[in-house]
Amino acid sequence: MTEHGNLRYAILALALGAFAIGTSEFAAMGLLPYFAGDLGISEPQAGHVISAYALGVVIGAPLTSIIGARLPRRRYLAALMAFYGVMNIAAAVLPGLAVLTGMRFLAGLPHGGFLGVAMLYAADALPREHRARGAAQVIMGLTVANIVGVPLAGWLGQSIGWRWGFALPGFIALLSAWLILKVAPRVGGNPNARPWDELQALRNPRVLWLLAVGAIGFGGFFAVYAFLTAAMIATTDAPAYAIPLALGVFGVGGTLGTWVAGRLTERLGQVRAAYISLAAMAATQGFASFVVGNWQMMVLSSFLLAAGAGLVIPLQTRLMDVAGRAQNMAAAMNHAAFNAANALGPFLAGLALAAGWGWASSGYVGIALTAAGAVVLTLAVWHDRASGAVADCA
Repeated sequence: MTEHGNLRYAILALALGAFAIGTSEFAAMGLLPYFAGDLGISEPQAGHVISAYALGVVIGAPLTSIIGARLPRRRYLAALMAFYGVMNIAAAVLPGLAVLTGMRFLAGLPHGGFLGVAMLYAADALPREHRARGAAQVIMGLTVANIVGVPLAGWLGQSIGWRWGFALPGFIALLSAWLILKVAPRVGGNPNARPWDELQALRNPRVLWLLAVGAIGFGGFFAVYAFLTAAMIATTDAPAYAIPLALGVFGVGGTLGTWVAGRLTERLGQVRAAYISLAAMAATQGFASFVVGNWQMMVLSSFLLAAGAGLVIPLQTRLMDVAGRAQNMAAAMNHAAFNAANALGPFLAGLALAAGWGWASSGYVGIALTAAGAVVLTLAVWHDRASGAVADCA
């Protein structure tokens, strides 16, 4: 097998891991009513299972970066994905709410470390001018999960039991781990690496500014997406197939948007691509507010919302340039920042809804957060210039 062929299959193996993560994370939300009913608990109580996973992501990002600092990336990624698979399968087979919550927390631990370092691995394997393309190819596994994996897990959960909705991504994760060990190039670890050096990323203002862009700016995306289906149910007489259709086209839009973001980052540079992504997000959030009450247009807005949300690609490649020796930590924390956005956006949009501002208000909250993200990005660029750092402002 040629070196090019090895690299192609390695990226596919990493993308399969991202597919498992995307399937598990998003399918869990759809399975909530089923495991709540089976366990005899309320849906708000069952929501703690979802929150436990997000908490695991935030805690696991720095933890796995410290643990894996000296490990060869190939083994590190395979170990994280194997652990992810085992925890998902454990969530599927072990009884009780407490155990399910605990297993979902543990499953969240490798999430940020795997996605961040997998994108680094793929980006570093390609020429510098194509790094964004490598990162995009890995993260597209996450978006494709919304097209194939999440609906399949949901169907399994409905037809033969919610536990299969967790078991499916668990088995896919184990397959990904095996493939990573089999086809990924063997690159030795850094024996001189000091694990605690990874923590320097959290003291690097250039890294922190970029993490803030993701945590705030991407909150606008989640503010709208979290309430999209609820708004469709409450404001339209949409047929039964409308919500699955909206979720499906969301995945298609996300896949397309990620591919475009990778190309834009290569052509225009990281900063310009990030600004374009933020502008696209604000536009699609405004459109989502405008079409509330029209289910056909709301399905279209689901596609556009995902298609415009490629911010992770320019931010990830930018972090590679500013993180210095703390590459693993910065990459993992990027995904932790996006999970923080997943908490911030719906929380603020929920406050707007509770205040009686109507379903369209989630879009207004989204635009405000996205605009705030653009302000933070501008401050990040100014900081680079003021500190004399070489900034890619192309």
